[in-house]
Amino acid sequence: MPASLRTTTFTGSFMRLLASASALAALALAAPAFGAVYNLSLQPATVTAGGKSSPALSINGQIPGPLLRWREGEDVTLHVTNRLAEDASIHWHGIILPQDMDGVPGLSFDGIKPGQTFTYRFKVRQSGTYWYHSHSGLQEQQGIFAPIIIDPATPDGIAADREYVVVLSDWLKENPYQALRNLKKDSGWYNYNRRTVGDFFADLRRAPDGEARAAVLRDRLAWGRMRMDPTDLTDVSGYAFLVNGKDPAANWTALFKPGERIRLRFVNASAMTFYDVRIPGLKMTVVQADGQNVRPVEVDQFRMVMGETYDVIVQPEADQAYTLFAQAFDRSGYARATLAPREGMAAPIPPLDARPVRTLADMPMPGMKMAPGAHAGHGAPEPPPRLARHDMPGMEEARTPEMDMGEPEMEEHLHPGQSAPSKTLTYGDLAAAAAYPDRRPPTREVTIRLTGSMNRYYWSIDGRKWPDAPPLKVRFGERVRVRIVNDTMMDHPMHLHGMWMDLVNGDGSLGARKHTVVVGPNQTVTADVTVDALKTWAFHCHILFHAATGMMTTLQVAEVVAD
Repeated sequence: MPASLRTTTFTGSFMRLLASASALAALALAAPAFGAVYNLSLQPATVTAGGKSSPALSINGQIPGPLLRWREGEDVTLHVTNRLAEDASIHWHGIILPQDMDGVPGLSFDGIKPGQTFTYRFKVRQSGTYWYHSHSGLQEQQGIFAPIIIDPATPDGIAADREYVVVLSDWLKENPYQALRNLKKDSGWYNYNRRTVGDFFADLRRAPDGEARAAVLRDRLAWGRMRMDPTDLTDVSGYAFLVNGKDPAANWTALFKPGERIRLRFVNASAMTFYDVRIPGLKMTVVQADGQNVRPVEVDQFRMVMGETYDVIVQPEADQAYTLFAQAFDRSGYARATLAPREGMAAPIPPLDARPVRTLADMPMPGMKMAPGAHAGHGAPEPPPRLARHDMPGMEEARTPEMDMGEPEMEEHLHPGQSAPSKTLTYGDLAAAAAYPDRRPPTREVTIRLTGSMNRYYWSIDGRKWPDAPPLKVRFGERVRVRIVNDTMMDHPMHLHGMWMDLVNGDGSLGARKHTVVVGPNQTVTADVTVDALKTWAFHCHILFHAATGMMTTLQVAEVVAD
C-alpha cells in the first residue's frame, strides 16, 4: 500500500463514497494498513430526519462518523481535533486499551478543549464489531458516534460473501439538553400514552364483577402510590429512528445476489432506544455478540439495547426485496432499511407490534428479586434484599395480592414470513464459540444496586449519584463475580469499560462474554470479571440520560497482584 494511504483523512469525498451501499461493502472488505494514522474532526453539522433539518455535531461532517477498519495486532494512531465550541472526547466502546486512552473526561483524561487535538495511540488486541462515540455531555445523542470493524489476525470461520454495517440510532427533534430539563420538571413529560381517568372508568365498566372492579381499584392505587405509570417504558418519545443516518423514507439499501451469505454487523448507537430487530421472510443466524464470536444460533428476532453490537448471517434465496425492520421498544416508531438484489426495490413494512405495558409483577418489591444469573424473567425468588426507600415513594404500602401472581405469559406476535412459534434471542441462547482464556472460579463476589427516582428523574448506584457513587474496589489479577441488582422500574444497559463481563447462567455455567448487559426491572444479572487492567474504569448505564443524571460508578483496580 502506498505510503500516502497510510495516513487516512476522511473528507467529504469519502462521505459521498459511503452513500453507496456497494461502496460501503467494498470498503468493509478492504485490507487495512498496519500502523495507520487517522485524522478525525469533531465539528458542527446538520441532520435531516422526518422532513426536518436540525443542527447537530459530527465526526468529519458525517453522521454516523466514518467507519474505522483495523486489524488485530495493529498499532493505531488517531488524531482527534475538537472544532466545537465546547470540550469534547472520543471513547472507544468495547475496545481493550490502556486506561489513559479510554476517552472518559475527568476519569482517564482531561477531555479535548476547543481548537485542540488529542492523539490516541494503542495496539488493537481483539477483533469484531465495535463503535466509538463522545463521552462528553450529551454529544453522543447530537451525532458523535461511528462504527469500528476489527479483522481477526487469523480467520474466524464466519463465512460471508458480503457484509454491511448497520448502525441504528435515534434523533430527537429538539435539543437534548432541553429534553433533560423537561424530564426534571415532569418525568412523564414524554409519556404520551399515560392512563387517564377515562381509562380508569372504562376498565371498571369492563370488569365482570365486584371482585374484578376491586382489583382495578387496587391496581390504580398501587401505581398512584408509586407515582408511576405502566405505560412509562422509555423516558422520552418523539424520536426519529435511523439506519446509517437515514430515516425510513430514505430507505437505506444493501444489495445482494440471491443465494449469497450476507453478514450484517449491527450497532445500536442510540442514546435512548432499545430496538427489536427482524427481517420478515428471513431467518437470522447470530454469530457474534459485542464483538465476540458465539456459537451460531438461528432466530427470527433479537433485541438490541444501547451500546450492544450483534453480527448476524442471512441468506436470501429469492430474487426479491426484504425489509430490515427495527421497531422501538415503546412502539413509538421504527427504523427501516432494505436488502435487495437491485437499487430502488422495496418490500412491505410490517405493522408495529402492540405497545408493551408494565405490570405490578415487573416492579421491584420486598421479597420479589430474581436469583443470581436470572435473565429475561428466568430465575427463582430469593430472600428479600434491602430496598432503597428513596427509589419509589410509597412502594412498601403499594403491595397488592395481584403482585404475588407472577408475570403474565407474553403473547407471540407473528408477521408475514415468520413461523410459529417465532424465536427471539435471549442471553441464555448465547454461548462463547471458544473457551475463555481465564476459566478460574471467582474468589469473591461484589454487588451493585441500580437505584433512582423516576418521580424526581435521577438515576444512581447504591442510592448515590455519580460522582458520589461508591466504587467497586478490586485487585489486579483477581477473578471477581459481579452481581448487578436492578431496584428500579426501568431496564438498564450496563457498560463496563476496559474489561470483559463473562455472563453466568442460572445453572452456574458461563454464557457469552460481553461489555454491555441489560438488567431488567426486578432482575439480577451476574457476570465474572477477570481484573486484567490497572487504574480506574467507568461502569455506567448506557441510557444517556441515566448516565448524565448519575447512574455511573467506577471499577478501581489496586496496583497489587492478587494472592
